[in-house]
Amino acid sequence: MYFFKFGNSTGVKRAKRGLLGLCLAGLCMVLSGCGGSSEGEGALVVGTEATYPPFEMTDDAGNIIGFDIDLLKAVARATGLEVEFRDMDFDSLVPAIQGGNIDIGASGMSITPLRLKQIDFSDPYIEAGLVVAVGGSSQGITGVDDLKGKRVAVQQGTTGAAKSEELLAAGKIGSLKYFPNVSVAMMELLNGAVDAVINDKPVTQAFVAKHPGKIKIVGGTLASDEYGFAIAKGREELLSQINEGLRLVKESGEFDALIAKYFSSAEE
Repeated sequence: MYFFKFGNSTGVKRAKRGLLGLCLAGLCMVLSGCGGSSEGEGALVVGTEATYPPFEMTDDAGNIIGFDIDLLKAVARATGLEVEFRDMDFDSLVPAIQGGNIDIGASGMSITPLRLKQIDFSDPYIEAGLVVAVGGSSQGITGVDDLKGKRVAVQQGTTGAAKSEELLAAGKIGSLKYFPNVSVAMMELLNGAVDAVINDKPVTQAFVAKHPGKIKIVGGTLASDEYGFAIAKGREELLSQINEGLRLVKESGEFDALIAKYFSSAEE
C-alpha cells in the first residue's frame, strides 16, 4: 500500500468576501495556482491506504503508521521536505496523483507497465511478490495448481487481482471475490468464506505472524515485483528529491533499521 503535500492554492477561500476588485484578484490567484504547487511551498500530501500492514496501518489512536510511512518521513528529513499523510482508498490513488489532489502515493504500490503509462515511480525500495495464503488447517491446497474450483479473494485494483484474473480466465481458479482492502479479504479467509487469498508476500507474511496457526503461505512466489513511491508525470524535481532521499536513507543505515523493525517477525 505516500508522502508529500505540495501545498495547493487557498485563494478561493480567501476571496469569498470583499469588493469586486478584490474578488477578481482572488480569482486570478486561484487560476494561477491551478495545476499543483512546486517543491518548497509547504507540506507534500501523501496518499496511502492504511489497511496494508506492515507498510501502512493505523495505531490505537488512529495515527497512520507503518514501514512506508517511516521510510517516507526519513526521506523527507534527509532532503528537507515536509510530508502530510492522507488515508484514502487504494483504487483512488492513481487518479488523485494524476489530478493533482495528492503529490505522492505511498501504499505498497507495485511498479507495473500499466501504471508506468499513467504515473511515474521512484527508484524501487523493496522487492515483493505474489503468494497464495490459505487457512492454517487447510490440507487440500499446496500451491496455485490446487486452486481449480476454489474461491479466491483479492484486493481490488492490485497486482494480486490482475494475476488472479489471468488464472480465472485460464480456468485455474473457481471464482474470484474482490474486496476493498486486504484486511477484509484475510478476514473472509479466517471465517472460511473463501479458500485462498492471493496477495503480496510481505503483507501476507505480516498476517501470518498476526494470526499464528490460522493462516499460512503455500507454494512458491507466483510473480515478483517491486514497490516504488508514485508521482505524477512531469514532476522531475520531486522525483529526483525522493530518489536522492532513498539513497541517503539507505547509506545511513536507517533503511536497514526499518526493515528489521517491521519485517523481522514476519519472515517465514
